[in-house]
Amino acid sequence: MSPRVAPFADLRDIGALLQRAGFALPVTDVDRVVVRYGNGFALMQDLRRMGASNVLIERRRMPPRRTTLLRMAEIYAERFADADGRIRATFDIIWLSGWAPHASQQQPLKPGSAKASLAEAVRKAGET
Repeated sequence: MSPRVAPFADLRDIGALLQRAGFALPVTDVDRVVVRYGNGFALMQDLRRMGASNVLIERRRMPPRRTTLLRMAEIYAERFADADGRIRATFDIIWLSGWAPHASQQQPLKPGSAKASLAEAVRKAGET
């Protein structure tokens, strides 16, 4: 057994990594892009060209067998083919930004210092 896919990261966890690295006011966003391919091998070629192949240290160093790759392409086509036979793959492009901490940056308010009541705002919204 060998891991074939790098672990997926949650968007909130990635934002928390910015904070752990010392950045202030982290912002994360994601763009989801669907790309269509003629077959699973074209998808795998794109992944390799993007540098999205298996980078795990624990991965098996021998390439998969031909029969394994053919079966992968068959299963992927069964599950993700459109009516015209092309397959879909969804990519998440994650955008991160953060600032070096500075005294002039906005700071969170102290607990209990709010000037308006959330409960009152919800009550008023329910009346309209």
